[in-house]
Amino acid sequence: MNRPSFAGHALPLAAWGVMLIVSDLPDILLTWLGVPLPSWMLWAKAAFLAAFFVMTRMRRALRPLWQYALALFTLFLALGLTSLLRGTAWFQVRFNYQGVPFFKGFAALMVLDILVALAVLAVLWLMKRDRQAFFLVKGRLDAAVEPIRWLGIRPGESWKAFAWIFGGVAALAVAVPTILGIAPSAATWSRALPLLPACILLAAVNAFTEEAYFRCSLLSTLHAVIGRGHTLGLILVFFGLSHWLHGSPSGIIGFAMTGFLAWIMARSMLETRGMLAPWIIHFLPDVVIFFSYALAYVD
Repeated sequence: MNRPSFAGHALPLAAWGVMLIVSDLPDILLTWLGVPLPSWMLWAKAAFLAAFFVMTRMRRALRPLWQYALALFTLFLALGLTSLLRGTAWFQVRFNYQGVPFFKGFAALMVLDILVALAVLAVLWLMKRDRQAFFLVKGRLDAAVEPIRWLGIRPGESWKAFAWIFGGVAALAVAVPTILGIAPSAATWSRALPLLPACILLAAVNAFTEEAYFRCSLLSTLHAVIGRGHTLGLILVFFGLSHWLHGSPSGIIGFAMTGFLAWIMARSMLETRGMLAPWIIHFLPDVVIFFSYALAYVD
């Protein structure tokens, strides 16, 4: 009888373990315990990923995970460097103090996010040498959606329709509790509406950058190594945990909503072999989120 190979069990376990260590899970646990988050947490995660990358080069059994390790290390290093810039007095005075125009403040953050995404995409290019290999292409919107019976998706459906359906449902799911929570007056609505074009632009950029470093990086470096099921589940948990503390909504509800959406977006990227479908799904709820920031800004 053939026994399962080491890679069959150890590689998925290693990938999951590394993800959980560098995810927001440690931050969530410390917050739950009432312990202030140390300023060096992000750098500790980057250092751990650097050490793990070295291990993948030294140990044959872990070698298939070297691209995953390098992509995650690049992401956390870039996040750390842009975080340093955000914390400078120069940045705070110009882009983060009270009175900074809505678009100027958020555009500065988007520029930093673009730099993070470009760093990750550059490393993916150096590793793959083919944009299609890390999904930085439009993809085929007419590709079939693999059936999801519990969602009522039958054989023959395509992402051309379901990308907009999932995005619209996600936008509505975000809009209802968010708008009810803000309860904006008619005057607030009228002051916020001129900011809608800015919200649309910010949502478009944010959807692209997050798809680049949350989906392109993990799917392209893990799918062929640990399989579809493990990769989609890992992406669900990683993205969901990233919204536990700072999502809207946050906590378990934020984890469930954003995790499920990440699972859908990852499936769409994998099945269409491109970024457009997950970008659409991501973009629509982001418009609602950024417009809620506009409502709060003018209130």
